Order: sequence, then structure tokens, then C-alpha cells
Amino acid sequence: MPEPPGGTASTSPEPPGGTASTSPDPPGDAASTSPRPPGATDAEIDGEEATGVGIAGTAGSGRDGLGTDGLGPDGLRLFLARALRMLAYGGLAVVLVVYLERVGLDAPTIGVLLTLTLIGDTVISLWLTTHADRIGRRKVLVAGAFLMAGAAVVFSLTDLAPLLLVAAMIGVLSPSGKEVGPFLAVEQASLTRLVPDRRRTSVFAWYNLVGSVMAAIGALAAGVAVQVLRGSGLLEVDADRAVVLAYGAVGIAIAVVFFGLSSAVEIPHAERSTVAGRLGLHRSRGVVARLSALFALDAFAGGFILDSLVAYWFATTFSLEPALIGAIFFGTNLLAAVSALAAARIAARIGLIRTMVYTHLPSNVLLILVPFMPTAGLAVLALFARSTISQMDVPTRQSYTMAVVDPDERSAAAGVTGIARTTGQAISPLLAAPIVASAAFAGAGFVIAGSLKIVYDLSLWALFRARPAPEEAAKAATAARPSGGNPR
Repeated sequence: MPEPPGGTASTSPEPPGGTASTSPDPPGDAASTSPRPPGATDAEIDGEEATGVGIAGTAGSGRDGLGTDGLGPDGLRLFLARALRMLAYGGLAVVLVVYLERVGLDAPTIGVLLTLTLIGDTVISLWLTTHADRIGRRKVLVAGAFLMAGAAVVFSLTDLAPLLLVAAMIGVLSPSGKEVGPFLAVEQASLTRLVPDRRRTSVFAWYNLVGSVMAAIGALAAGVAVQVLRGSGLLEVDADRAVVLAYGAVGIAIAVVFFGLSSAVEIPHAERSTVAGRLGLHRSRGVVARLSALFALDAFAGGFILDSLVAYWFATTFSLEPALIGAIFFGTNLLAAVSALAAARIAARIGLIRTMVYTHLPSNVLLILVPFMPTAGLAVLALFARSTISQMDVPTRQSYTMAVVDPDERSAAAGVTGIARTTGQAISPLLAAPIVASAAFAGAGFVIAGSLKIVYDLSLWALFRARPAPEEAAKAATAARPSGGNPR
């Protein structure tokens, strides 16, 4: 048999009269429609199921490779757009508030502007993501990129507060360096369509790693660029403005990248439900509502331990210098980003829900222990230990959400659950800031966050342990099926 393109040759001859494996989809598995990789043989698919690695990786090797043949041109474009976008987000976060102050805005106005930025991003993202599967994913992504560029143009050309406020609400800006806009939800839904189901979690792990690394590089690059421009004689406000303009230029570049996407990322009309649903959801409305409530609880708990609050706790409790605190967070973020890659391999063996719960529970126990450490070194050690497992639930959470909804609900599901997380995290800092500022209860935020996250873990286990991802259910059914013996 000739070797198929993009795969390895099957060495086992097909039995006479044998047919290819045609295991039916699990009941209700409308979501499990990821295309079969071109040229993939049944042997390769079986090997992939055993290792949890797609055709993109080394077949049968058990390694989580991110082969370009697995992603294809569209997948590579989505990864490139993610990298460019997070580079811009990371850079803008370094200069945005300082720039606004230098163009003449006072502190209350800046606060209102940042709040409207987050509110506007949330509202626009919710509308775009819940309509993306019907009006076209590529169109939504291109529109989001132009909203990035448009906001940057307005911010760089005027210091009039009313115009800035309008641009903040309509445009896509990231004052925190984190993901905003419609991109995350639509890209996840598109990637789910482009790769085999068994490859999905691994791809999401790399997707998150790329974003984290590029945001860190963007922050560093912006800081260095502003310093160099100031040293060359440029006014401080103009040096900051250069970063804002660069943000807009990246938006245009991302639009060009998205323009090149093919129809493979879209939902064909034949796969779209005829049932009208709210927020782009129909059959999966109930499961998305439950997941959204749980993710909002997890994010609400996370709001008690924002990096800025933890940094303040280390500074006031142990009198650590800013440079050392920065090094601590560099370490925790690096450990968290790299640890996410292990999630795919673990999930391939024990399942997505077990991976989320089994890794998250011990990380939350370690979080609770941080304020009880007698020295700064032990507190940092506990924080580092937590970081090695705390983010393993991120790609698995994203992958599970994509798996349990219909294909034409994926963008909406990712958007709704993402908005739930954003909303949950926006509330808790109002309670966390007074706690961390108090001498007697400064470390209570760690305990509250860890305890609430444990409630989230146990609730997730109770509600979803009996509902595995469709590909996991199919794998279990195949394993339980008695093997037919050879005819005598």
C-alpha cells in the first residue's frame, strides 16, 4: 500500500473482505464532527487514540508534537493571529494608562475609560461570538481586527475625552494584557473544526502557551522600545504613542491574516440547526448555562488573587523588592504556561473532567497554604508548586466546552462561558482589595480563593463526571465491546 500523504503507511494488510472501521458517533454527538486528517489510515487513527497525539505529531510516539501538517494553513493562520494579537496586548498594557495621563486625562476619567473599555469589549464580544457561526467566523475575526486598529487610531490622534470614551467602548483594547474581543471564542471553535477530536486538547495547550509567551514578549518589547525612543530625544508622550500606533498596525496585520482563512473554518449550512436559540445556542443551552455558572465561580475566586494583589501581599508581608517580586511572577507564569502542555497527555489517559479536577484540587490546597508559610522563601515555593499544576485545567476546560456542544454552537458557547468568567473576575477585586490591605486579614484572600475554587472543582465533578466528551465515550464503548474472534 502506498504511503498516504501526511501520514505513515499502514503495515497491516486489510483482511479479505474487510471494511474500514465505521464506528458510529455516540448518540447526540453532533459536536464530534472534526474532519479526518487527509490521508490518515485507520491504523494511524487507532494509534492516535492510544497516545492522545494527532497525525500532526509523531505517530505512535506519545509525544505532543505540534506538526504543521496537523494544523494546516488555516490552523497556522489562527496561531499566527493569536501570537501577533497577544504581542500587541502585552505591549499596550505597559503604556496605556501612562499614555492617557500624559495626553491630559485625569485619574477619574482614566478609570471610567478603562471600565468602559472592558464593558464595551464584553458587550461587543458577546454579540459577535453568539452570531459568528451564522454570519461567518472569518467575517467576525476580520471585524474584530479592524476594531483593534480603529481604536488605536483614535487613541493616537486625539486627547478629547468624549472621543476616547466612544472609541474605548466600540473598539477592542486590552488594558490588562489579557485576551479581549471576539477572537478567543471564534478561534477555538475554528481550531476544533480543523483538527481531529483527539488532537484538540493538545492544540489548545499549545495555543495557550503561544499566547502567554507572546504577551510577555510584547510587554518586554514595549518597555524597551519606549526607553530607546525616549533616549533618542523623542518626547515621552510621543514614545508612548508609538506603541499605541504599533498596536493599530498589528490589528491591520491580523486582519490580513484572517482574510486568508478558507471556508474550512466555517459551519456549512447543512450542519446548522434550524432551531432558533438564544445567544446562538439551542440544544446545548442547558450544559453551557451550567458550565458558565461554574466558570464564573472559578473566576470570581481568582479575582481574590490577582497578580497585583499578590504582589502587594508579598511587598507588605515580607518587604520584598519590586525586582524580586517581578522575578517571582515571571517564574510562576512560565511554570503555568509550560505545565499546560502536560494537560493533553494526562487527559488522553484519564479524560478531560478528571484532568480538570484532579490537577486543580491539589493546586488549590497549595494556594490556601501560601499565607501560612513562615518565610518568604517557603511562600514562594508553595506558589511555584501550585503553578506547576494550576493551569492544566485551562486547555482541558476549553476542549471540553467545544466537545459537548453542537458544531454551530461552538463560537457562541466559548463566547458565553468566556463572558461569564470575565464577569465573575470583575466583581471579586472590590472585596479582595480591602482584605489584602488589612494587617490582620492580609492573607485571607488566598484562603477564600482556594476554598471557592475547591467548591468549583467538587461541583464540576458532581455535575459532569458522568458526561465525558463524545470522543472519550466512543473510546470507552470501543474498549468495552467484545472483540470478535477469528473464524476457524
